[in-house]
Parts: sequence; C-alpha cells; structure tokens
Amino acid sequence: MTMGSMPGSSGYLNLYPERKMSYFSNLYVLGLTVTAGIGGLLFGYDTGVISGALLYIKDDFEAVNESSFLQETIVSMALVGAIIGAASGGWINDSYGRKKATLSADIVFAVGAVVMAAAPDPYVLILGRLLVGLGVGVASVTAPVYIAEASPSEIRGGLVSTNVLMITGGQFLSYLINLAFTEVPGTWRWMLGVSGVPAVIQFSIMLFLPESPRWLFMKDDKTTAVAVLSKIYAPDRLEDEIDSLSAALEEERRRKSNVRYQDVFKSKEIRIAFLAGAGLQAFQQFTGINTVMYYSPTIVQMAGFSSNQLALLLSLIVAAVNAAGTIVGIYLIDHVGRKKLALASLSGVLASLAILSGAFFAESSDSTNGVYGWLAILGLALYIACFSPGMGPVPWTVNSEIYPEAYRGICGGMSATINWISNLIVAQTFLSVADAVGTGATFLILACVAVLAIVFVVVFVPETKGLTFEEVEKIWKEKAWGSSKGKESTGLLEDEA
Repeated sequence: MTMGSMPGSSGYLNLYPERKMSYFSNLYVLGLTVTAGIGGLLFGYDTGVISGALLYIKDDFEAVNESSFLQETIVSMALVGAIIGAASGGWINDSYGRKKATLSADIVFAVGAVVMAAAPDPYVLILGRLLVGLGVGVASVTAPVYIAEASPSEIRGGLVSTNVLMITGGQFLSYLINLAFTEVPGTWRWMLGVSGVPAVIQFSIMLFLPESPRWLFMKDDKTTAVAVLSKIYAPDRLEDEIDSLSAALEEERRRKSNVRYQDVFKSKEIRIAFLAGAGLQAFQQFTGINTVMYYSPTIVQMAGFSSNQLALLLSLIVAAVNAAGTIVGIYLIDHVGRKKLALASLSGVLASLAILSGAFFAESSDSTNGVYGWLAILGLALYIACFSPGMGPVPWTVNSEIYPEAYRGICGGMSATINWISNLIVAQTFLSVADAVGTGATFLILACVAVLAIVFVVVFVPETKGLTFEEVEKIWKEKAWGSSKGKESTGLLEDEA
C-alpha cells in the first residue's frame, strides 16, 4: 500500500474489514492487558498515597515535622527514582524483553514497599521511596509497550489506554486506602506497605504469561512468537501478521544492531518520531495535570474554602472523575482517533484553565469571594473531565506505537523519562510560582502552554488510529524525506539531514 492510499482516519477499517475486533472478543489479549496494567496501578497508587501518609509520617518523625526539605524529599524521591527507572527501562526492555523488565520492576517495587513500611527513620524511608520510584519508572515504560505489541491494531489504543485507567484507578484506590488506615495503628506504614501486594500479584501471574510476540520474533524465536500470535489472531489473519513481522525483521536486520541512545538522534526519521512522542509527554505534564492531582486540596483552600474535610472530599471526587474520564477515552481513542481526541482534550483544558485564571484574578480583587471560589471548583472539575479522556491516555498510546521495533524500548524509555522530569518540575514549582506571580497568573501561564500544545499536536503528531506498526513507520519516512520513494526502498535509517 502506498503512502497516498494509507488513511489515518475512520476510512481505514472500511478498507480492511477483516481488521475488526472488540475489546472483549479475545479474553487472552484482555488478560495480558490487565496483568501488564497492574504496573499502571502501582504507578497511580504511589502517586496518590504519599499525600495522606505524609500527615502521619510527620507525627512519628519529629525531624520530618520540623523540616519542609525532608517532607519534599520524601515526596519527590519517588519521582527521582522514576526518572532513573524510565531512563534505564528502555534498555532493559530491548535487551532482556518486556516480561523480564516487568518482573524486575515488581521485585524492586515490592522491596521498596517493605523498606518503607519498616523504616526506622526518615532516611530509610527515603531509600524505600527511591526503590519504589525505580520500579514505577521501569513499569511506566514496559506496560504500554507490552500491551501494544500484543494488541491487534484496531483496538490497540483502547487496550494501551487500559494501562492509564489502572493509573487513575490506583490513584483513587490510594485515597480510599488512606481513609481506611487512618484509625489503624501504624497508619502510614500500612498505607505505604500495602502497595507491595499488587506487585507480588503481578509477578506471580506474569511468570506464566508469554514474552511479547514481536520481541520474540525480532530475537529469532519465531516458534514461540507464532505460538503466542496464534492465541491472539484467527487463522486467516495469523498468516498476514506473520508475513508483516517477517518483513519488519528483514528491515531491522538492515539497520544497526544494538541500538544506542545516541542513534535516536542520528536518524532523521527517528528524530521526528521521538519529537512527536516526547513532546506529547512533556505537554501532558506542562498543561498542569499534576498541579490538579497533587494540589487540588490546596487550590480549594486558595479559592476560599478552608475545610480540610472538603479538601479531602474533593481529592476523592477528582480521582473518581479522572478514572471515569479515562474509561470514556478507552472508547474514543480507537473510534475518534489519537490526534482528534488530543486536540479536543486540549481545547477543553484551555477553556478550564481560562476559567480558573479568571476566577482567581476576580477573587483577588473582590473580598466577597464565594461565587468566585465555586467558579474555581467548576474550573477544576471541567479541567479533569476534559484532560482525562484525551491527554491522559493519548501520549502513552502514541509512544507505544510510533517507533520501529529496534527503537521502541529506548525511545519509549526516553519519552517516559521526559514525562517524569516534567512531572517533577511542575510538582516542585507550582506553589512557588503561585506565590511569586499569583494563582490567577499561574493558571494563565498554563493556559498559554495549552495553546502551544494544540499547535504542536496539529503540526507534529500524525493520526495512527488502526495502523499497523509498519504502516506507522511509513508515515515517518514520508515526513523525513518528503516522499515514499527513494529512501523508503533502502530500508536504512541513515542521516542525510
């Protein structure tokens, strides 16, 4: 099929009516997805649990209660670990496989959970947070790739988005666990220690699940790969999938083996793909999602509501709306498409940030702030309702499908690292920026970032709905060389820029 005939829209499946499968038509694929998605649950739980646990950690450790720096370090050390884990996770994925990467992440996470629960002082607790972050970082790279490589192309977006649903579900679960253990002796030790249970469960199940069939095929274990593929595809489609993988293998052999990080920037095609993937990950964070997730109770109090109970209730509501929106995104991502969904999501985010900014500007100039406080609450609710179906799952889905096999682990890891670094920057600067320029101006800055994100998606992100991995590669070849002729036929990724 030529580039001119390759659609990226809803007409695609009409050309290939045999490529039709529902999310629940193959329970084997769904089982692989849910098991791999436990890594997302760990991701989400760790993100949310520390906010409640920190209240009780301060009660047990006087040094933490007296030091804002120690409090910030306990919270952010998991992000530091996640950055390291994501950066190394791509190499682990490509060298040892998706399955071993998942198993190693589970071990590290479980050890970290035990260390946190048994920590005799804040410094051992910080070590535990670092270990948990390492596990989360590796899982954040591995789960989307494993799911994508075991998914039929027409439902790949929804299945990868299931991992994001597990993340948001993990955040909601963390708030419930925090409430459950508030009256239990040991409080924070239980809150943090129980996170090791899902890791043990995933490890136990993963032992009996296969490696990614695409990774097996590229490592010349074709017999095992075909055995796995036969459980995913019907016989009439299985042959087409094997032929596609064989063609991809031949092209990979013409490329460099043992891909290194610097090779990503030597290839024009891969540079363009990485720009799209990494840019989406950065904009996911810089449009302010973790400002809402980490600081929503604080934002409520800024809006004039001082009740701690109301702040806690809002945290639960925000997490619930976030999870519900992700479920909507699972349906839309394979029906509307990645690009349209991202643009619609960002448009809603822009509107909600404008509402938040206006509410806080108005509140600062009017002492009777009840109305404006509720307007800020409305802005928060609209923000999460618009963000969660689109900019929540789209960056992870796109990054799981836009890179060639040889680069998928490394590029996915680098993009996830950018996500975690951006996450850390936003989490560490929001309150300081708000103190310096005001809350209204801070949300206005985020709104400007949302405008840049919309432009970025329009210019750099292609529609990949329903396309096979090989068809997505053709998109980058055309973008890199301006035509599907010439360079495409060589199968090489040399840099002539």
